[in-house]
Amino acid sequence: MTGEHEGTSNRTSNDLQPRFIFLIFLVFALLFVGCDSAGRSGGAKVDKVLRTPAEEKKARLLRQLDRKFENPDAHFELGQLYQADGLWAKAEHEYNTALSFAPAHRRSQAAMVKVLSESGDTSRAELSADIYMNQVSASAEESALLALAFQEQGLDEYALSCWRQGLHLAPNSANINRQIGYYYLSKGNKEQAVDYLSRSFQLNPNQPEVAGELGRLGVAIRIPRKTEKGTKKLDKMIDEPGK
Repeated sequence: MTGEHEGTSNRTSNDLQPRFIFLIFLVFALLFVGCDSAGRSGGAKVDKVLRTPAEEKKARLLRQLDRKFENPDAHFELGQLYQADGLWAKAEHEYNTALSFAPAHRRSQAAMVKVLSESGDTSRAELSADIYMNQVSASAEESALLALAFQEQGLDEYALSCWRQGLHLAPNSANINRQIGYYYLSKGNKEQAVDYLSRSFQLNPNQPEVAGELGRLGVAIRIPRKTEKGTKKLDKMIDEPGK
């Protein structure tokens, strides 16, 4: 009986042993999965925290392009980020894509000239600038928009060429005269600055900032008085006194 009991006990112990090992294995497996999941989750949070503002903006732009690839503004902004990182080819690709969807996207045109210059391809940069300026040669408004885009990229010489082109088309534009005046002021050419700013102020006296610049340049400012309109009654009184 004792032997039979011991045999039964041993068989029971042997049967429980694999189950016990399996339970231990299962517990460790669950713990491993939980730790790994937490690690991945924590890593994602760390990655998100460590992203720079430029990387966040790049990710946002890429999501926008996933939804609407034909968005020229998004391609332009993405190109600007690549350009800031010195990735000339990628930046050029984004500007080309923007221009394929919007051929008159002036900011992309100016940025294309800038990235070609920065990458050392000056001949293509000059050729591109000439092409873009020729495209707007019949419109003072478009010439001004391209000039502003060139200014945004720090391409002052090209901007001045566009402003002059616009001035030729609209010589009485107070704004274009003002912009050329500011250009010469930034270059330290006070004589030219006074000429263009004075002309701008004559065309539109309601420019306190221009008046301020002229005052700092030593130019005496005379604010034109308002003239009375509708003088028929006055004229009749002079011509026919007493009536």
